[in-house]
Amino acid sequence: MRILGIETSCDETSAAVVEDGGLILSNVIASQSDLHSRFGGVVPEVASRRHVELILPTIDEALAKAKCTLETIDAIGVVNRPGLIGALLVGVAAAKSIAFATGLPIVPVHHIEAHIYANWLTFGQSAPDQNTLPELPAMCLVVSGGHSDLILMHGHGSYEIVARTRDDAAGELFDKCARAMGLGYPGGPIIDSLAKSGNPAAVKFPRAKLGETLDFSFSGLKTAVIRFVQSNNDERGSEDIAASMQQAVVDVLVGNTFAAVAATGAKSVLVAGGVAANSGLQAAMRHAGSSHGVPVTIPRPILCTDNAAMVASAAFYRMAKCESAGLDLDCIASEPIGPRR
Repeated sequence: MRILGIETSCDETSAAVVEDGGLILSNVIASQSDLHSRFGGVVPEVASRRHVELILPTIDEALAKAKCTLETIDAIGVVNRPGLIGALLVGVAAAKSIAFATGLPIVPVHHIEAHIYANWLTFGQSAPDQNTLPELPAMCLVVSGGHSDLILMHGHGSYEIVARTRDDAAGELFDKCARAMGLGYPGGPIIDSLAKSGNPAAVKFPRAKLGETLDFSFSGLKTAVIRFVQSNNDERGSEDIAASMQQAVVDVLVGNTFAAVAATGAKSVLVAGGVAANSGLQAAMRHAGSSHGVPVTIPRPILCTDNAAMVASAAFYRMAKCESAGLDLDCIASEPIGPRR
């Protein structure tokens, strides 16, 4: 089964073709990072207008790279929630138009669910063998500019929220602190690069613990970093500040994830979202997984950020359960992936 995936939830216009839920035939991503860098963050109206310009050429390129046509596509997977509402509308409108013209079914996909399914993808010559796929139930850490969530995945389409951020997401922290340090946007890759040359113990930044919950809070750390930069930037190099900040984030993400594994009996850990590409987080997650005897899966960096291949993979498993939507499909700016545990 071949799924055409469409992703326009924020500032990446992406289209992809994925076969049998795991084999990537194409994955075209038109990033808007350069467009938004002058503003220090994503401007929703600017992003929406750019999606309108890029969506059809991106879909055409994805089909061409996959060496297929709409006649050889079995369904369209599209993110319709959550995200910037204007941006979502562009992708959903494109999916509806194609469905109306071809009769193909539309499969609505939750953006966080799509990130999780990046762990089911491969660039190999065939879809992943069932024996090599992540073992369920899995504890999923979805961490990006808009999300820092721990989600227990019982099975395909079945989720419980174990923990969420109470304020800032980890990726948002990196972006805002990088801006305060005069490093530019997006901040995540810049912080990661600087941290490799810094001392993670140079500055004692706080780690938030919210009572008996495993919820995250990064607003206090953000404030601490910004205040430290304002008063000590001449005394500490940006490498040490970046490394200390990153270590504070990684300690909390890893600690809470494996505490959630112990509390739920999850059999594996899946990491997803843009911050999953952070080299410090990847190393710490794999080390903790080895120490606890729990397998850890992390997608390739290109699959950590927003892309349509992960959408197509999620849609494949939805289609396997005969789930689809009509042309009255709507967009939703904010919706949890499942109930709170």
